[in-house]
This record gives sequence, structure tokens and C-alpha cells, in this order.
Amino acid sequence: MQTRLLWRRTVTALGLYGGFGLGLLASVLAARQLGPTSFGKLTLAIFGAGFVQLVFDLTVEEVMIKYGFRYTTEERWGRLRHLYRQAMFFKILGAVVAAVVLALLAPFADELFNSSGLTVPFLIAALLPVTYIPEAPAGAALVLTGRYDRRAHYNFLTALLRAIGLIVGARYGVTEAVLGLVVGQLAGSIAVSRAAITVFHQFPAAAPEPLAEDRPEIVQFVIRSSIGSGVVSLRTAVLPLLLGGVSNDTQVGYFKAAQAPMTGLAGATAPARLILITEQTSDWERGRHDRVFASLRRYSIGALGVMLVAVPLFYWLMPDLIRLVFKPAFAPATDAARVMLFAGAISFVIAWTKSLPVSVGKPELRIITHGIETAVLIPLVLWFGWEWGATGAAVAVLISTVVFAVAWAVALLRLHQAHAPPDPVLS
Repeated sequence: MQTRLLWRRTVTALGLYGGFGLGLLASVLAARQLGPTSFGKLTLAIFGAGFVQLVFDLTVEEVMIKYGFRYTTEERWGRLRHLYRQAMFFKILGAVVAAVVLALLAPFADELFNSSGLTVPFLIAALLPVTYIPEAPAGAALVLTGRYDRRAHYNFLTALLRAIGLIVGARYGVTEAVLGLVVGQLAGSIAVSRAAITVFHQFPAAAPEPLAEDRPEIVQFVIRSSIGSGVVSLRTAVLPLLLGGVSNDTQVGYFKAAQAPMTGLAGATAPARLILITEQTSDWERGRHDRVFASLRRYSIGALGVMLVAVPLFYWLMPDLIRLVFKPAFAPATDAARVMLFAGAISFVIAWTKSLPVSVGKPELRIITHGIETAVLIPLVLWFGWEWGATGAAVAVLISTVVFAVAWAVALLRLHQAHAPPDPVLS
């Protein structure tokens, strides 16, 4: 049993690391082919689509995991099927609305971001929310079976298809790069959907059963989870857009390159986060709260040890890495990249904050903590970005990340106190 679990975790890590590596490679090659200014335009188009999508998207995949585990544990197969049908309906609705809004905004993109030539890339990027529809719900179905290794496998496949589309398209220009990304994402979503449908059919057949008394709780969970995910994603999706509004395409290109250390460290935690959300949700639903907190301690201590070694080394190598990876034209991004390295290290140590709120059924924890972070981040990015461009935006990210870490330390302490086992001496 332990050998099988170890193999599954290894495959998961390889799949997620491979997928992340492909995404980073595609971004680097696109930057090298396009140069800072055109890469900034590409970033604005992609992140503009991502921002509008998160505004109208409902985060149904988290409720699919949380209540999916509950219904499989209780063998309520009818409710499980009804839950998944309803989730897909709202996922489709949100994506279509986002696509329409993006298409309507496209003619005004140049004025919004002090740029030129963004109308057509934005129109094509309007298709991205639609192509993403199946990916998250299908991934939730795979996780529900405990096969997070298969989820990682399809994550790698989708990343490969996106990377191919982006790299090939970037050889011809910004518009073609966005089109390649859309085509790659569509192909990946089709593949993971087919796998999820096959897996879902393994559950016992049952007529869809109304959620009944669970509906109010599920609706509240979706609302809180969507707000929480939106706040979490906002800091990533909105940063290039805010910087583009107060500076220019070139600074956006530098900032996107400077995000590489933070992006890399976030990708490095992906396998751990997928494993944590699967195993901790299962443990929490079975009342094993002590096991959840113990796993958090092990992860945080190990991650801190890794960062104490890695950060000084990469800080020293950063100027050479920027020139080597992104070409000398991106050298002005070096200071910003060093600042983002520190922010990424903090996020690496507390990466479990993305999975824990789902596992314990308290998505409002993300709303509060990331809300505090965002309230600090947005005005600082506008101020510092206007004053110092990409480097100023990076400093804003670091300050807000420190604030977020402090907020989560307080939240975790209160959560542990609420669910700690009673003291036998006092009992």
C-alpha cells in the first residue's frame, strides 16, 4: 500500500512539475521571440482575459471536491450526480458571460492600457474562458477518485498543448501567440473531459437526487469559495493590468519576466498542494483534525529549510539568469526579479493556505486573509508602479505577501485552537 502511494505521489509530482516547466519554458521562449514591448502586449491580452474570467467565474470545483468526498463517503450517488450537473451549468454560464464582456472590451483595450494593437489579441483571448470550461470540473472528478496522479498526467498534457500553441504562435506575433494558446487549451480540455467522464461512470448508477437540506450550505460554500478564489487570483491577474495602466508595455514585459522566480516557486509547490487538498479533505471529513495540522507543520518546516538554502544562491545568480534566460534586453528586470524571489519564498513556505480552506470547509479564511493582502497590494502597485515601474510593482508584491503571511498565522492559530483535542488533564 505504501509503495503504491509513493508511486502515485511521484507520478503526481512529475506530471505537475513537467506541466509547470512547460508553461515556464513557453513563456520564456515567447518573451525571447517577441521582446519586452510585444511580450508586454501578450501579457496584457492573456491577463486581461484571466481577470474578466475570474470576475464572472464561479469556483464550483472546490465544492465538487468538498461535498463530492462527503457524498462518496455516505454513498449518496444521486446527490453526487446532481451536484456535478449543477456545477457544470454554472461553470458554462460564467465562462460565456466572461467571453462576451471581453469581446465588448476589446475595442477599448488600447486606451485602457496606454498601448496599441491590442484589439484583435483581446478578441481572440475572449475565447479562453470558454476553452477553460471543462478543465477544473473534470480535474475535480479525477481528484474525487483519489487519483490525483491522473489529474497531474492531464495537467501535463494540457500544458504541453498550450506550450506548443504559444511557442509556435509567438514566432509570428502577439495575435498568433494568443490564438495558439486558445487552440492548445481547447485540445487539452477535451482530453481531460473524456478521462473524467470515463472515471465518473465508475461510480454506481443512480438517478440525480435533489440536494435538499444541503443546498443552502452548498450555495453559501460556492459563494464564499468564489469570492475567496477571486481575491486569490486577483493579485495575479490584475498586477500586469494595473502596471500597464500607470506605465507602459515595456515595464509590463519586464515585470512579467521578473515574476519568474515567484512563478517557479509556486509551481514547485503544485504537487504538494494537490496531495494536501486530496488527503487533508478526506482526513478532515473523517474527524482526523490532528493529522491535518501535523501535515501542515511537516510541510512548513521542510519548505523553510529549502528556502534558507535556495534564496541566497538565486539572489546572487539573478543578473546572469535574467540575461541567460530572457536575453540581455530584459536586464532591467533584475532588481524586480530579486524582490519577487523573496516574495516567492514566503509564499512557498505557506503554500498550504491554498488548500486548507477547502479541506476544512472554511473558504471565508481566504476571503479575509487575501482580502487584507489585496487591500494593501492594489494601491501600492499603482503608486510604486507609477514611480518605479516593474521594480516598484515587485516591492508592492513583497510588502503585501508579508502582510498576508501574518494574517494567515493568526487565522491558523485560531483554527487550531478551535479544533485541538481536549486536554485530558483538564477533562
